[in-house]
Amino acid sequence: MTKSNMQQGWFHRTLRYLLLAGLLALAGCSSLRLAYNHGDTVLYWWLDAYVDFNTEQKSWVKKDIDNLFSWHRKTQLHDYAQVLQNAQRQLQGNPGPAELMADYKDIKSRTQLLLFKAEPELTELARSLRPEQIAKLEKKFNANNEEFRKKNMKGDRERQQKFRFKKSMEQFELWFGNFSREQEELIRKASDARPLDNEIWLDERMRRQKNILALLQRIQHDKPGKEAAMAQIHGLILDGFERLEHSERKAFFDASTEANIQLVLTVLRLATPAQKAHATKRMQDWIDDFNTLAAEAR
Repeated sequence: MTKSNMQQGWFHRTLRYLLLAGLLALAGCSSLRLAYNHGDTVLYWWLDAYVDFNTEQKSWVKKDIDNLFSWHRKTQLHDYAQVLQNAQRQLQGNPGPAELMADYKDIKSRTQLLLFKAEPELTELARSLRPEQIAKLEKKFNANNEEFRKKNMKGDRERQQKFRFKKSMEQFELWFGNFSREQEELIRKASDARPLDNEIWLDERMRRQKNILALLQRIQHDKPGKEAAMAQIHGLILDGFERLEHSERKAFFDASTEANIQLVLTVLRLATPAQKAHATKRMQDWIDDFNTLAAEAR
């Protein structure tokens, strides 16, 4: 499989796809089961766009993706159903910041588990990449960064806040349905209270990309054995999860996480019984789909 870790690039988007958050966009217009059942194909073509698999790579990359999805379906989906059942209970109660932080850490640990599971496949892919494929990956990174600038850094602070708010509302509306004007005004206030510095996020994104490219170039040049290469991949994965905890910008990242939690709490406290019922039903649909998908893997 083509992935060397990029929590906000390659890996991050792949994981968002494989985990709950990543399935949002796919399930928004169709069933979760349909999205998941086509996920291996979507993932393959998405990764191919980054490095352009050669003829030799294509067959075993597809097989690696199939194997990862098979493991994921057999071992993880029941757990996801339990995560959503817990979210349903929280929705009917009055969760606080500590509960949502625990949820965040739980999803983070599941993401890490998935990456660790994929380490052997990631290592084989990293060892197979050619210089021209690494160059294509760098070009794709640069294009993604330019897209990030155009979407997230266009205009003044007010315009950037408005864009960020719009993206958040798309997710909230997917779960809760429509919000009133009064509700949106209060949600916008909570959204704007979050720290805003897209230069920092872009810099972190580019730093990760630089680390990935450097590792791939080193593996391609030095041609280490599988165990040695896997150790380097493992280190990169850990860095992707731990870097923000040890960054000189830790205060900013912590404040962003806390403000995001407050934003979610604001939505939960503003949600009407009908909106909560809408979210509960959507969660139940996903729970049913997860359980069905897991049962089909037996």
